[in-house]
Amino acid sequence: MMRVDINPELLQWAIERAGDRSTYLYNKFPKLDDWKRGEGQPTLKQLEEFAKSAYVPVGYLFLPEPPEEQLPIPDLRTVGGKGLTRPSPDLLDVIYLCQRRQSWYRDYAETNGEKGKDFVGSARISHSAERIAHDMRQRLEFSVAERKAVSTWEEALRRFIEQAEELGVLVMVSGVVGSNNKRSLDTDEFRGFALADPFAPLIFINGADTKAAQMFTLAHELAHIWLGRSALGDAGPSATHNVEVWCNRVAAELLAPLAELRAELEDGRPIDAVQKLVRKFKVSSLVILRRLLDGQLISRAQFDNAYAAEVARLTAKEKGGGGNFYLTQGSRLSRRFARAIITSTLEGQTLFRDAFQMLGISKERTFRELGRSLEILP
Repeated sequence: MMRVDINPELLQWAIERAGDRSTYLYNKFPKLDDWKRGEGQPTLKQLEEFAKSAYVPVGYLFLPEPPEEQLPIPDLRTVGGKGLTRPSPDLLDVIYLCQRRQSWYRDYAETNGEKGKDFVGSARISHSAERIAHDMRQRLEFSVAERKAVSTWEEALRRFIEQAEELGVLVMVSGVVGSNNKRSLDTDEFRGFALADPFAPLIFINGADTKAAQMFTLAHELAHIWLGRSALGDAGPSATHNVEVWCNRVAAELLAPLAELRAELEDGRPIDAVQKLVRKFKVSSLVILRRLLDGQLISRAQFDNAYAAEVARLTAKEKGGGGNFYLTQGSRLSRRFARAIITSTLEGQTLFRDAFQMLGISKERTFRELGRSLEILP
């Protein structure tokens, strides 16, 4: 039986890279400590299984020394004013997958004569949040009046995603890596990111987050698209990077214009009007709290306390429920992207093998059911 002479440093690197999965790795591979000490060697099959379990390319384990993995897009997240390091395998794999999908769609769009989207890169940080939010609202046809016509802000979120896709933005919402439900994404690590491109602007939203937070993340990442800057951003209330602060301002103004919000307030404590404003603007209570803070209508202490309480309440409320696979898959993939790749495959322009890989499926039956759910197939 062939044994592999592996550098123990690479095993240790892979274990640390796996993060919370390290305990699982030690349980699954009882001789892992022996391999690290050089007192034994894994077989090639064992090493391949270890790499698969650690979510690391097996080729990395044959390098002379541990690689320094860098995020393929700018990382603007901060904690305590400092940047974050060591992205998880889940985050890296999601970004790589989205980049492959974006590359495919870019070629598809150019081949089919689609024009570049002139809103990508049309904004500057020197522009006021009000100016850019107004332009976004006009382009998206995202009005307060339309949101008043739907019954819940969750419906407003679905419509918001549709409006972004109709404008030409690929919006992918998922709480897992690809279609692997065993690889859940961590909202403490990231909430979303934007991949700016004139032909295939793409936004990924961490679907493990509350739907309330997803609404704001989508608006925040759209601001990145308007800037023309790909980034792993920080749509949280404690953002410190100047780009992220600007994107948060634009997102808040887009969702709940401050002038209209002020007009809705009556005498009394503004914080008591939160639920009324939620019903009016069809956005989450988190967005309304941001707006009250922006308008200096509540103190920072009031905001911090109310925001934490609302996050806890919304998280508890949204626990459970998987939903219909095909409806969920359409949301995970971006309906615009999924329709394009299924159509291209049926027309013989894309191989079924390549389509299956990017769609995260393995059976033709699933492919055709997805096509029917998207009203492409009868």
